[in-house]
Amino acid sequence: MIRIGILGDIGSGKSFVAKNLGYPVFNADNEVSKLYKKDKKIFIKLNKILPNFFYSFPIEKTQVSNAILANQKNLKKIIKIVHIEVKKKMNNFLKKNKNKKFVILDIPLLLENKINKKKDILIFVQSNKFDVLKRLKKRKNYNPKIIKKFKKIQLPLDVKKKKSNFVIRNDFLVKSVKIQIKNILKKIRNERNSIRY
Repeated sequence: MIRIGILGDIGSGKSFVAKNLGYPVFNADNEVSKLYKKDKKIFIKLNKILPNFFYSFPIEKTQVSNAILANQKNLKKIIKIVHIEVKKKMNNFLKKNKNKKFVILDIPLLLENKINKKKDILIFVQSNKFDVLKRLKKRKNYNPKIIKKFKKIQLPLDVKKKKSNFVIRNDFLVKSVKIQIKNILKKIRNERNSIRY
């Protein structure tokens, strides 16, 4: 099983690229949303450390947003609690898909939380800044202040790009993204085969 990690800016279309790779995807953002809606243990832990913000279950996005906007440290506290559960979910996903040729890790803090392994293939998704902003503004919970706080805890984009094995230029057109994906997967297969023999 080859693990492929997707890196890039917030709104650069990491999930769009991950989906088009055509293999099982672990999407950390989706898992976090599920935890907020369904996991009472998470609520109890968050309520204990930030009772002024987390006061009802299921946890609403506004509770999370208000906590983050009130104090940068709150974001780190939330991540610390949520990350443990997300990692468990990821391990289950990896076990379930251990016989697959590739698995895709769509995890925003993949490098920051040291979830990646040395052998992972990293793909950096690069998008036009104007397209990114346009897409972010369409999001239901768009809040530039929150995005700014998330960016503060992430590695700089040039560092992520440097650490990546491949770059995909994302114009949000399925055809051009799929052509780039096809070439990348071909290169990965060829490299792995040459190492094996």
